[in-house]
Amino acid sequence: MKPALVFPFNDPDGTMFPLLQAILSDLKEHFDRAFATIPKSTQERQPGNVRLLERDDFFRLFTISSEAPVGDHFAFLYRQAATLAHPEQILHLCYPDRLSFALCTEYREQFLFDVDALSKEHLPLIFHRSDSAWATHPKNYFELESFVTKIGQTLFDKTLDYGWCHFVIQARQLREIMPLIKKHDWSMVAELILHLQADIKTREVDWLAWEDPFILGQDAGELKQERENSLVETQKRLSYTLPMVEMLAKFAMNGKE
Repeated sequence: MKPALVFPFNDPDGTMFPLLQAILSDLKEHFDRAFATIPKSTQERQPGNVRLLERDDFFRLFTISSEAPVGDHFAFLYRQAATLAHPEQILHLCYPDRLSFALCTEYREQFLFDVDALSKEHLPLIFHRSDSAWATHPKNYFELESFVTKIGQTLFDKTLDYGWCHFVIQARQLREIMPLIKKHDWSMVAELILHLQADIKTREVDWLAWEDPFILGQDAGELKQERENSLVETQKRLSYTLPMVEMLAKFAMNGKE
């Protein structure tokens, strides 16, 4: 049984639709199907592109309110995928921009090898950003997300990326864990890891290098410097890393959130 993809697809401006089409043949060759949420704003502004996805049996789409908090958005998607997939099916919880970057760049062969080589014995698994991958990201991204990892090391003696980009788990295990999820914001993705961290394995990969320059068609050095000097970007990272740190601390004290 081939694995399935699980990702949110929020693209009201239509940036991601052509990139998704460019990698669709690879996705269909290596994955069974894709479970994806489509916010109403994307449906309203990209009706033609959404219809193309709806007509493709590879996609199982779910409509969600554009105003839904991101944690609720993701939790709804993960519950749907965990319920509809075969219990033993491997699910790749990921993001379409990261998939496009990995498959349209020099990382394509390594990404496909890593995907195809997985079996249930390797799971649950977080694909970690390698040192090389992190070096491509703006420093404020790295410093703030690494801080969460360091807090986790101190509290749990585990080195985990709680703000993960690509997490792989069997459907049955995801189904078991979703009733425990309570967070409504971005810290929901860390909460998912907290409940599973005793069993989680990790693997460092270069194909999780920073995808934004590729997606936006901008010079990587210039965009990186711009983001590093942006107070708005730093505040954005703080808005989800600080709640994650608070949640980790409470979990360590109470044994649960």
